[in-house]
Amino acid sequence: MNARQHYGRAAEEAAARHLIQHGWRLLGRNVRVGRGELDIVARRGPVLAFVEVKARRTHTCGAPEDAVGAAKRRQVARLAELWLAARPWALKGVDEVRFDIVAVDSTIFPSTIRHLPAAFTLDR
Repeated sequence: MNARQHYGRAAEEAAARHLIQHGWRLLGRNVRVGRGELDIVARRGPVLAFVEVKARRTHTCGAPEDAVGAAKRRQVARLAELWLAARPWALKGVDEVRFDIVAVDSTIFPSTIRHLPAAFTLDR
C-alpha cells in the first residue's frame, strides 16, 4: 500500500469513528457494488445515508468536499440504487435517504472532520 492509499484508509477510518461517535450505525464500509464502491452506508434512526469520504492534506485542490463533482455524484447515486435494490429490507423504517459527505481536512493539526448532511443530490 502506498502513502496515498494509507492516508485514504486512515481518513475513512476517522470518518467512520466520527459517525459512530455521533450515533450512526454503519451498515457497510468500502462496499463493492457493481463496478464501484460506496465508502460508507450508515443509518441513524429513520435516516439512511450514503456517505462519500474525501480528504485533503493541502489546499492546492480546494476543500475535500470540492472533490465531489457531478460525475462522482451520479456514480454514488447509481451505486446507492443498486445497493438498495439488493437490500430492500434496508428501507424498513426509513423516512429519508440522502447523500452525505464527510470531509477530513488535514491541512491543520489536528485534522478536522466535517460531516455535511444531505451534501448533494443528483441535480446539485
